[in-house]
Amino acid sequence: QVQLVESGGGLVQPGGSLRLSCAASGTIFSIDAMGWYRQAPGKQRELAAAITSGGSTNYAGSVKDRFTISRDNAKKTVYLQMNSLKPEDTAVYYCNADIRIGRYMRYNQYWGQGTQVTVSS
Repeated sequence: QVQLVESGGGLVQPGGSLRLSCAASGTIFSIDAMGWYRQAPGKQRELAAAITSGGSTNYAGSVKDRFTISRDNAKKTVYLQMNSLKPEDTAVYYCNADIRIGRYMRYNQYWGQGTQVTVSS
């Protein structure tokens, strides 16, 4: 059984910073891409940032130059450093990872439970 557990959300003023963490646990053979998605009220879930197992990154245009995604492969953890936060960054942030539970198994996509980020004065 695989679990992704997020932490680090909360309430922050505009211009502030937050750091999200997501740790994978359980029966894991390998992890490929990891990422952070977000869903604002009344909107579809969208990709905020993603990182490959080799460290290549991809960002949504709306967060580029403000957010930084990173990962610690030994800890099976992905991070999202969010700076210069804006009210429009308010959303539930979900961790996502492509995980293989055995050498000869295919990769499956897993999701965390989500963590609320609210940017408001």
